Amino acid sequence: MNETETWRRLSPRMLAVHPVQEAVRFLPVLVGVLFIGQNGQGHLWSLIGLGLAIGAGLLRWFTTTYHIDPTHVRVRRGLLRRRELSVPRDRVRTVDLTAHPMQRVLGLSRVVIGTGRSDRGSEGVTLDALTAAEAARLRAELLGRPVPVSAADAPEAGPSTGSELARLSPRWMLYGPFTLSGIATFGVVAGWVGNETRFDPEEFGLFRSVIGQFSELPVAVAVLEIVVAVAVLVAVLSIAAYVLAFWRFRLVRTDGTLHVTRGLLTTRSTTIELRRLRGAEISEPLLLRAVGGARCLAITTGLRVGRGAERGGSVLLPPAPRAEARRVAEEVTGETGPATHPLVRHGGRARRRRHTRAFVFAALVTGILALLWWLAGWPAWPWQAALALFPLGALLAEDRYRNLGHALLGRRLIIGIGSLVRRRYLLSSDGVIGWVIRRSFFQRRAGLVSLTATTAAGQGHYTCVDLPAAEAIALADAAVPSLLEPFLVRRQ
Repeated sequence: MNETETWRRLSPRMLAVHPVQEAVRFLPVLVGVLFIGQNGQGHLWSLIGLGLAIGAGLLRWFTTTYHIDPTHVRVRRGLLRRRELSVPRDRVRTVDLTAHPMQRVLGLSRVVIGTGRSDRGSEGVTLDALTAAEAARLRAELLGRPVPVSAADAPEAGPSTGSELARLSPRWMLYGPFTLSGIATFGVVAGWVGNETRFDPEEFGLFRSVIGQFSELPVAVAVLEIVVAVAVLVAVLSIAAYVLAFWRFRLVRTDGTLHVTRGLLTTRSTTIELRRLRGAEISEPLLLRAVGGARCLAITTGLRVGRGAERGGSVLLPPAPRAEARRVAEEVTGETGPATHPLVRHGGRARRRRHTRAFVFAALVTGILALLWWLAGWPAWPWQAALALFPLGALLAEDRYRNLGHALLGRRLIIGIGSLVRRRYLLSSDGVIGWVIRRSFFQRRAGLVSLTATTAAGQGHYTCVDLPAAEAIALADAAVPSLLEPFLVRRQ
């Protein structure tokens, strides 16, 4: 078989998807040209622009081919500027399948082949789009697994065999309002409505009547009603965002892999090789922690964590009960205990550093506002309200200290950190490739250091802050003795 016969094209069905996507992408420009055009030429230029956008979508199919051989994955793109991307197959870490609604209707999937550099800003190899069956076969081929029959028919459903570690429970959707995703959604929607549609409430009778009713109420009552209305709206948007992202969520462990499927409109299917897994992270944002919830993320090579955990495909469990997140973390790491193991505290000096910083911040803010009141005639209530920063800062500092700690359980390095977002990292010592010890000026005065474990997985570095210097050296030496041995002078 010659070379030209082994190069394959993407699915012809993408010709029904990409032209539409390109037209939508250029829609603001096309609308602008339509209204800017003079002497009736706006419609003509808009049609020309629409034709160019559709042509760009068609051109992607005609100029994109890919080739899979025993050693490399190659993709060729471009017409005037021909590019060939080649990735060794031994660098393949993950194969991620996604499908938005149009692709699902046509039975297509977008394939993203993750490499060890994908979390450093590279997109890896992207094939958009293949048929669902071809995408499933390609994933099985690249990961060296047999093709699941169910995945070939409907890859978004995931494998039918294997051990199911977690499945979405409808009750978990109640954790959505405590993830703050609804606030971000509310801000995006409000900004789009205000900027793009130039929405004016005075032009609508319903909004005029609502504003009139609020103006007749006492200020305190009006503010309370607005806060309640916004809270309800944010809660609804948060639950909707949760459903869109995690509908039909399943975590399945097959022979040597973890398989995650999720999504309502846009489905996502991610396969992680267990031999690439270096640990797990239990994340508890403050509001989610207050209601007993947590998330579980994978610490593994090849996932684009720099783009966000959920977008990067490292989610092993969406916001769910804390006990469930701990169970999943221990299931995927194959160990019992690290998710709940007591941490070694860092001592009184680490506690004082947190309380000192909280006090200095509160004093600085209060002092500036007091000076503005005294010298510039500002009202007195801002600096008086800022006095609340002292007790709030003390509570936050104490919480940060209580969440700070470390432990070494067998070959598992456990690091606890954070308050607004409390995190516990369960990192395999076998995945640590180096240590970095840092000391700031104030840390040197307190006899503390920050010990960072570097790894090729996840964020690339995990820091245990404000350890006593002797404990930091002992911890690093116990976790990976071979790294520090040449630099240690042991007492006889």
